[in-house]
Amino acid sequence: MSSSGWTSDRLRDVESSNTPETSRDLAVQGPRQAYVLRLFVAGMTARSTRAVENIRAICEEHFAGAYELEVINLYEQPALATGEQIIAAPTCVKALPLPARRVIGDMSNTARVLAGLDLVEHT
Repeated sequence: MSSSGWTSDRLRDVESSNTPETSRDLAVQGPRQAYVLRLFVAGMTARSTRAVENIRAICEEHFAGAYELEVINLYEQPALATGEQIIAAPTCVKALPLPARRVIGDMSNTARVLAGLDLVEHT
């Protein structure tokens, strides 16, 4: 099953938004720099769905309008796991701004996700 059921304004399939131009544009937006996050899931399991809901809620609460979240189903795009060195799912990777960081799990512990991905709340 496709991850397209999870798409929204800021939550898009990787095919439509995983381009260098998108990342570069987001990286130079000025003082309110957008975060580029990639959530790798293994199918639409309960754990994957929970991870999507949790990371979306964290992003909306702390970074509304200043993030891009890509949900990547590893069953549909296994080559992306190799490129990002993903060994477990769900895994969330902060691609931008650098340095890249990653957190493994269902993203239910907000403090752990924010600290693990080195995310700073916009004020």
